[in-house]
Amino acid sequence: MWRSWISFPAALLLAIAFAAGAVARPVTDSAGRVVEVPDNVRRVFAAGPPASTLLYVVAPETMVGWTRAPRAEEKPFLLPRTRDLPELGRLTGRGNTLSLERLLAEKPDLIIDFGTINDTYRSLADRVQNQTGIPYLLIDGGFANTPNALRLLGDVLGVKARGDVLAREAERILAAVDATLAKIPQAERPKVYLARGPDGLESGTRGSINTEMIERIGAINPVDGLRESGGLVRVGAERLLALAPDAVITLDALLRESLATRPPWPELAAVRAGRVYVAPALPFGFIDSPPSVNRLIGLNWLLHRLYPGKVEGDLRAEVAAFHRLFYQVELDGPALDRLLGSSR
Repeated sequence: MWRSWISFPAALLLAIAFAAGAVARPVTDSAGRVVEVPDNVRRVFAAGPPASTLLYVVAPETMVGWTRAPRAEEKPFLLPRTRDLPELGRLTGRGNTLSLERLLAEKPDLIIDFGTINDTYRSLADRVQNQTGIPYLLIDGGFANTPNALRLLGDVLGVKARGDVLAREAERILAAVDATLAKIPQAERPKVYLARGPDGLESGTRGSINTEMIERIGAINPVDGLRESGGLVRVGAERLLALAPDAVITLDALLRESLATRPPWPELAAVRAGRVYVAPALPFGFIDSPPSVNRLIGLNWLLHRLYPGKVEGDLRAEVAAFHRLFYQVELDGPALDRLLGSSR
């Protein structure tokens, strides 16, 4: 539950202070809310991890902090000016940790959220905006909406040209994926299991956000059934063997190393054939952590891993180009090795 730590009268005074002398324009967000946004936005707070990644990609100079501070291994893959920004916590999700008092102390000109659009998030945005006077934009985080989200935020933050460049590249990546898949018969699409948790026996059900990228590149997610927690389910050993995936994707390099000796994994043909791949995660995950624009490059990585010999281009070059454009960081050979080496 999100809580307010200051009284309404105090918040009202702060709202008046924020509005005084400000020049604003109406922006209609993805929820259909008309929000008065300052013409000159210099400080932005991202309400959750997906929004934090989106903001970093579009206008890192406006970030007031991170929802989770970058870890040591992630920092070299980020712009120097952002590496040591403070960890502020988040407003959204089950792990919301930011107090209204701390939010106000950061004096953001704008709050953005990027993700699901529903009544819960509308209510939160309206409540925070009313209590603080800080405009709060909701941006549709559906993966297909990524180009539109990049354009919208670029326009709002006064970096329209960058937003357009990023959006066009997102559209190019999605079109290239579709062109590749059009050449691959359905019979050649592999069954792919996403191994999560310390034992790998947790996975995302078909249609969940966790496996969205796997399914987006035409692979078959064999896991179906009731969603226990955000689309994740426990998969017993017998069920795993019955699923008989052609390949396994994991987010944990240590887990992959243990599968060859940990029952029931050695019984899977995918494990015996070495078709277990670790999804890269620097500075952000390639598959689902967070579910934001970072997943675009995950499509390229998955295509190269799951359809070897059927995909044009060089993966290392594609990853380097993506990081150069979206994260504004130049990766040398050793950095690419660290990023991609364990994913083979």
